[in-house]
Amino acid sequence: MSKGQQSQEQLSELEKAMDAIIDVFHQYSRREGDRDTLTKKELKMMIDKQLANYLKHVKSKATIDQIMKDLDVNKDAQINFGEMMLLVTRVTCATHEHLHEVEDHQHQHQHQHHH
Repeated sequence: MSKGQQSQEQLSELEKAMDAIIDVFHQYSRREGDRDTLTKKELKMMIDKQLANYLKHVKSKATIDQIMKDLDVNKDAQINFGEMMLLVTRVTCATHEHLHEVEDHQHQHQHQHHH
């Protein structure tokens, strides 16, 4: 059964989020080379367009070459869906932590300004 045949009402919030991740991956993976993997160029384009805000929450500021090397577990110079999920997981976890830090900061320091 293809995704188009499933009625959207049956999908949970999390399932919709999963679908969105899969859709975004394919928007970029289909541009050049293998249709189901990202080249370095496709990965860079996806990061620039899709992770512009949240990538800031990851503490280590890696270059695209470092990110590519880090994610390319099977060393085929392509990023498959599972490898791309490592980046999504890392950025999602960093963003989750960031949101807690912002929350804590707002609760503890509402009227104090530290410079």
